[in-house]
Amino acid sequence: LLLILVLIPGIGKSVNGARRWLNLGVTYVQVTEFVKIAVVIGAAAFTVKRQEYMHSFTKGFAPMFVVMGITSSLIGLQPDLGATVVVLMIAMGVLFLGGLDKRIFTVVFLLAFALGVLMIYLSPWRLERMISYTDVWAYAQGKGYQLSHSLIAFGRGELWGVGLGASVEKLHYLPEAHTDFILSVIAEELGFVGVFVILFAFYSICFYWLVRRAFEIGRQAVRLEKVFSGLVAQGVGVWIGVQVFINGGVVTGLLPTKGLTLPLISYGGSSLLATMVGIALLLRVDRENRILMRGGIV
Repeated sequence: LLLILVLIPGIGKSVNGARRWLNLGVTYVQVTEFVKIAVVIGAAAFTVKRQEYMHSFTKGFAPMFVVMGITSSLIGLQPDLGATVVVLMIAMGVLFLGGLDKRIFTVVFLLAFALGVLMIYLSPWRLERMISYTDVWAYAQGKGYQLSHSLIAFGRGELWGVGLGASVEKLHYLPEAHTDFILSVIAEELGFVGVFVILFAFYSICFYWLVRRAFEIGRQAVRLEKVFSGLVAQGVGVWIGVQVFINGGVVTGLLPTKGLTLPLISYGGSSLLATMVGIALLLRVDRENRILMRGGIV
């Protein structure tokens, strides 16, 4: 319903040609961030209810396939291909962890990949962005502008950086410097050493630890016969892990430019709030696990 409301003029807010924000009067909310929570919970609930049919496409996967198709189409109308990819990966990850037949998973994955390629091919601006990704400097004044300035920021930082607060790229040269490309500004100001510390401290330790703990908590819940709670916890782990991987790949030029925030670091109220809700769900599952292991009742 929120994905439909955001497309209605006057209710949904359009920025740079994308209609992704819902006008609440006092603030704006990016709906797709909260769709991720709904997908985690919905896919987990569906998997538990259809557990005995996970080997069947018609009974075990087809209903979820329809829901995923409708949701992806609504997100695609905004348009937001990056969020579509994350939402689909969360849903498929939860279903796979819940016992979805590997053959069904492989076929659906290949089908989704083919549809993604088709969407890029049929959309001139997406195709231009993909072409610019392969040779960013040839399109530095066009679709490659954002990525080229991200790489310039990395280059200016050299070993030790230009100094905290001394970034030039964030002065309206690098679009979305405070959200999607926050790591580029860190690279410019703190250099290779600063980026290494960030990548090691946040990516290799904090995010790795968070995702790993999510899966451990999920497995513990499943062992305690709380399958729904376990899938929710693991779904949160898939969500954060996928988004961290994509964001890190985008800002370094390893992946095509997409508007995805770095969880808990990038500026963005909707992203921060949705991520905190996901972590709150994770903490709740962990608390219930501990109560059950002590012989309590939840």
